[in-house]
Amino acid sequence: MNFTFQVASFNTFMIYFGHRIDPQVSKEVQKAYRALKNARLIGVLEIIPSYASLMVSYDVLTQNYDSLCKRVEEIIMMARPIDEAEQKTVSIPSYYHPEVGLDLETVAEEKNLSIDAIIALHVNQSYNVYAVGFAPGFAYLGELNEALASPRLANPRKSIPKGSVSIADRQTAVYPTQSPGGWKILGRTPIAMFDTAYEGLSLLHVGDLVRFEAISRAEFLKLGGIL
Repeated sequence: MNFTFQVASFNTFMIYFGHRIDPQVSKEVQKAYRALKNARLIGVLEIIPSYASLMVSYDVLTQNYDSLCKRVEEIIMMARPIDEAEQKTVSIPSYYHPEVGLDLETVAEEKNLSIDAIIALHVNQSYNVYAVGFAPGFAYLGELNEALASPRLANPRKSIPKGSVSIADRQTAVYPTQSPGGWKILGRTPIAMFDTAYEGLSLLHVGDLVRFEAISRAEFLKLGGIL
């Protein structure tokens, strides 16, 4: 796959592998990210993956932009493909019910489906972690089944509870902390998405696969969930 470099600041540049959300593009990003991390290039301070790009920050006192880009290009060209068998799969137990799924009934009405059918659409597939951002531990997962795709709220809420399982367009995510937001809420998980004990402070990382598992109210409470 082709990729391009673009200067972002005096010590940062972007590597673009495409300009759309796409599983194949995401795999190219993951492949390059893993190869560059393993290379441990002197002077490279940070590498951040996203949907279709990598952001690379470097020390201008030890690295020259042109020579660094050349070395980065060589590493990416030699990177081995992602082995799906090596991908980590994370299961997220979720309680789907109107008492925590603030928009569950609304989405069901919009789609002319039962609540059970909406839940089934959400849990019966795996999702790629495309990016982590907005807030620590907030992972953007995709792509959502087209039959479940739903636009963001016209008027975002001032406060969404921690652990809220949400959807927006063709993506799904879990709010790691209580915060404002405009995604539609289907349920809630008792699992912490952000914790100082986690690697990189986040439960999920770019390249992981995620599956949601429907649980009962009793199971939610037993696992430490708060209503």
